[in-house]
Parts: sequence; structure tokens; C-alpha cells
Amino acid sequence: MPKNYISNSTDSPRMFKSDLLEPLSKVHFSVPLYIFIPTAVYCIYRDFAIENVSILTFFSYFVLGVFIWTLTEYVMHRFVFHFTPHGAIQERIHFIFHGVHHDYPRDSMRLVMPPSVSIPLALLFFVVFKFIFSDQGLFAFWPGFILGYLCYDMMHYAMHHYTFKQKFLKRVQQHHMIHHYQDPNRDFGVTSDLWDKVFHSQSVMKNKLTKAKEAKA
Repeated sequence: MPKNYISNSTDSPRMFKSDLLEPLSKVHFSVPLYIFIPTAVYCIYRDFAIENVSILTFFSYFVLGVFIWTLTEYVMHRFVFHFTPHGAIQERIHFIFHGVHHDYPRDSMRLVMPPSVSIPLALLFFVVFKFIFSDQGLFAFWPGFILGYLCYDMMHYAMHHYTFKQKFLKRVQQHHMIHHYQDPNRDFGVTSDLWDKVFHSQSVMKNKLTKAKEAKA
């Protein structure tokens, strides 16, 4: 992603001339909770009441769902949101997808996925996973995947509006802030830096800070 100016304004810039499309690009951070928590609860109920899943099987698939979300988050952020645009049309798509967030990182209405994006994506992922898992596995895996997504959205919002004091959360927030303000082509993980470590996409700044802390210890 080319380095653009970064506004500290909390204003929400207009992206579309259309009065129909513009509201679809904005959402209050709490909206994903109202959409996806009931979905996850229904899946859990169905798995135990209808599919007769055992607690161990449910827990195993649930944890797998959370884990797969962390990889999905990383892959989408790195290769979809940060694809290299070629030409005016791709640059416009890139700006709508993610560029606007890097230009206006404190825009509170564009810090979580709007339903116009999250619902179609969720349906797509659900169909893909339906071909992979049995119903027992699917309705345990999906709530874990949804939980991972909701943690991503809520943490992302909080990172741009609050200062964490807990050690782990401070480290994760620092990781994301380096991505925004130092090196947008590194540090793609939002809820954790696990996959940046695995795929060696941590920034030089992050590595320097880590080494400095280790030296002090």
C-alpha cells in the first residue's frame, strides 16, 4: 500500500456520491454483536439439541474455529485488503476496501465491517465450511469462527479509541499501531501477531522494540 497522509480526525469522509451507497459503508461498532451473537447461539443450541454433539467434540471444533479465524484474518488483511492496485479502477476499489481506513484510522464509523460486507462474506465462508465439515462439526466450528471475528472487530475498534493497560493487549495494540503509523506492509495480524511471526511479516520496528525489551530484561 502506498504511504498516504494519515488524518487524526474522527470525522467520517464521504466515499460515495450516492445517498444509497454511502450509509452502507458506515456502521456503529456494536452492530456486528447484534447480528452474529444470535447466530452463534443458535448454532450452539442446534449442535447440542439436534445434532447431539458431545462436549469434547464441540469444544474441539469450537477451538479449531477460533484458530482458523486467526489465519483467515491474517490472509484477508495481507492479501485482500492490502492488494497492490493497478489502474484507477483498482485504486478506487482498494480505497473503498481498506485505504480509507489507513487514511482515516480514527473514523469510528469505519472500524468494523458493515453488514453490507460482513453478511455476504459470512454466507460465503459458511457455504465453504459446510462442504468441509459434518453438521456436528460445522455447528461447533462456526460459533468459534464467529467468536474470532467478533473479537477482531471489537479489538480493532478499541485499538483506535482506547489505551490498553494489560500487558498482552498493549503488545497487540502496539503491533497494530506500527502497521498504521510505521509500516503498512508489515504487521498484518490484528487480534494477535502469531501469523506475522510464522510468515516473517513483522516490521523492523517491532523486532527492534522486542530486542530492546529483551535486553532490558
